[in-house]
Amino acid sequence: MSSNKPEDSLEQYRKDIDAAEKKVAREIDPGLRALVVAVGMLALLGTFALPHTGDAKGWDVLVGNDVALAEDIALPSRVFVWLTLVFGIVIGMLALATRRWVLAWIAVAGSAVASVFGMLAIWSRQTLDAGSPGGGPGIGLILGWVLIMVLTFHWLHVVWQRTAIQLAAEEERRRRSAETEGHLLWGDR
Repeated sequence: MSSNKPEDSLEQYRKDIDAAEKKVAREIDPGLRALVVAVGMLALLGTFALPHTGDAKGWDVLVGNDVALAEDIALPSRVFVWLTLVFGIVIGMLALATRRWVLAWIAVAGSAVASVFGMLAIWSRQTLDAGSPGGGPGIGLILGWVLIMVLTFHWLHVVWQRTAIQLAAEEERRRRSAETEGHLLWGDR
């Protein structure tokens, strides 16, 4: 009657390593960057109170009220403020609060798209027709665009750093698995 204790303990060890690796794969650890991202999100929220263009503030563009309509706000500006609110602030806060890797990736992807629309929004305010109402880009629009690009950069760093941690955990699992298999092959039971 033979006992499979080494194989059982090896299997349990592998299950423990796999569970730890899966946990690391789902989480981020932004470290000190969390403070930078949080302050950036707060500042980004503040840009909604600043002039987006002419008399229209970011909140006016967001809700599309009469002030925004009077300024002849174009689609890129509307898309920019919505992407900024959803991905730069809401999804970003959720990613920081839950430390979920997938939310951090959504925040970085949405912020990158918002960066493009921010550039288009500024461009659309600079290329108005001569008879068109409205002013050029305001400080809120320009500062919001810069902040969303800063947040995109920091989220990219957080996501890539997490990937490096996951790769290190995977390498450690492979090394230990190879050691354990080597001991079993040579009869160290």
